Amino acid sequence: MNWAELILHGGKVPPNLLRRMKGIARAIVDIMVLEFGPDVIVRRLADPLWFQAFNNVIGMDWDSSGSTTVVLGILKWITSTHDYGFYVVGGKGKQMLKVPEELKEVSKKIDISSEDLVKVSKASARVDSSLLQDGYELYIHSMILSQNVWTVIQQGMNDKTSLARRYHINDRNYPWRNPHEGVIGNKGEALDLSSPLSYNNVKIAVDVANERPSKILKLLSTVLKAARGQRTLTGKPLLTRAPKFYLAVRPSPQLERALTNLYEFKPRRPEDFLVAPGAGPKVMRALALISHLIYSAEPSFEDPAVLDPFAYAYAVGGKDGIPYPYDTETADHVINSLKRIIEEAKLGQKERLIALKGLARLVEKLSAPSSTSQGVRTRRDCHTCYNSSMK
Repeated sequence: MNWAELILHGGKVPPNLLRRMKGIARAIVDIMVLEFGPDVIVRRLADPLWFQAFNNVIGMDWDSSGSTTVVLGILKWITSTHDYGFYVVGGKGKQMLKVPEELKEVSKKIDISSEDLVKVSKASARVDSSLLQDGYELYIHSMILSQNVWTVIQQGMNDKTSLARRYHINDRNYPWRNPHEGVIGNKGEALDLSSPLSYNNVKIAVDVANERPSKILKLLSTVLKAARGQRTLTGKPLLTRAPKFYLAVRPSPQLERALTNLYEFKPRRPEDFLVAPGAGPKVMRALALISHLIYSAEPSFEDPAVLDPFAYAYAVGGKDGIPYPYDTETADHVINSLKRIIEEAKLGQKERLIALKGLARLVEKLSAPSSTSQGVRTRRDCHTCYNSSMK
């Protein structure tokens, strides 16, 4: 079991543990805001590795889907009781629906249009529900923002596998420049229209979306035959890759209504799909299929999720050199800087012990051989680094 496989867990954190977790988190935030400023905290929460380290430090289990809920909930409580210069809105379930209302209040404090903030929130949700289609339904949506930067953290669940995955989106990469700082979960099948590799497919989809819905539905009926295995006159399959999400799209009154809403909006560029009414998962699958088979613009079928956070974490690189060679110095810095912050925080002995043990557990997980690793690992043993730093 890898720490990136987030198991769906129920239940609540015991009150006595929650109280200590809040105390540890507040002490860390106090020092970080004083030393680095609020923008740095927002940026670091976009990094899956740092988020996981913070989660372990305050005492949460490393493999629980509840980690996301608890960490975001505690940060939201902390920022609501004291002005640190960064703010947390949204959360799990019904809390997601309160995001527009909460952003209106935040906009008064950071002097940014609430309409612009709500647009970013909705667009981020659209990225992980319509553009990246991976079989997980969003049930957590939270936005962390300061005057200058923002991060959106979302989580989806898959009832069939009883697993969850977490999505980190940051303003630096948004949109269509690899919008995710990381997608943490069990790798599987996906249609990723948010990938730069899908950009030509989505550009063509803009033109298709401006056709009348009746024409789009006719095109869809035609290409669905190809997706089901029809061949050209030479005997070559029209669609060599037929993911199951293509075959699940069928013409229907609901699909026609959604296409009508999109047609009336008249998108002009790919970014418009992030805010356009009607651009839900089924519509985007239909447009992607038409762009692929009729106009030969294949989208990306690569699932950006990873089991090993180091294989795709933008903060530290990857062991196989993707997106760039693994940066052991940065990984060590994450561990050691959090350790130093804990030691400097105004914490009781028991709270400090909880935090240091949580950090040690994370180091142990990062040091364990990955089940997906091939060849010789290039990173140093972080457990050794941690023990040395304790001396």
